[in-house]
Amino acid sequence: MASQSPEKMMAAVTESMRERTGRTLEEWVSLVAASEVDPLDQNAVRRWLKSEHGIPQNSRWAIADAAARAAGWERPETEEYIDQQYSGAKAGLRSIFDRLRAAIEVLGDDVTMEGRSTYTPFVRRRQFVAIAAATRSRVDVGLRYTDAPRSKMLTSGTAPGQATHKLSLTAPEQVTEEVERLLRVAYDQNG
Repeated sequence: MASQSPEKMMAAVTESMRERTGRTLEEWVSLVAASEVDPLDQNAVRRWLKSEHGIPQNSRWAIADAAARAAGWERPETEEYIDQQYSGAKAGLRSIFDRLRAAIEVLGDDVTMEGRSTYTPFVRRRQFVAIAAATRSRVDVGLRYTDAPRSKMLTSGTAPGQATHKLSLTAPEQVTEEVERLLRVAYDQNG
């Protein structure tokens, strides 16, 4: 299955909203606005939709996003998401991210980077790498494999992103030829 931009995913979820939830997206946004939940607190909106209405996950995300936009929120650009992830106590991790990003972007012209609040996914036909500032001193790299290569650096994992495996880095110098090989294999297996 090919990866889609957040906008395309939102459009697909919105089109089938009534069928899956009994209401249109606009009706859900009105219901959120009439509730006591702050529409700008998307996590609170998603929790409320799940606990009070049993709404499926993708629909919760779409409704929370639409309710926040209706209340004046604007989605940050990809670079703004990255700047937020690597600020404050995690600012020292930015050089690790930048080194990984450079290694990923040279893999091919078909690599795109998307913005998320807690991690940065890199996509070819589908997401193959996701990078997250996991702690104040560690960056986690989620890698998606159909056939994982042998490496002492890899552990099984389900995050960040759509990972099947991950590795952790604490310094930019750890972006070695071995890490670049692991990135290349993930890229090759997801095209």
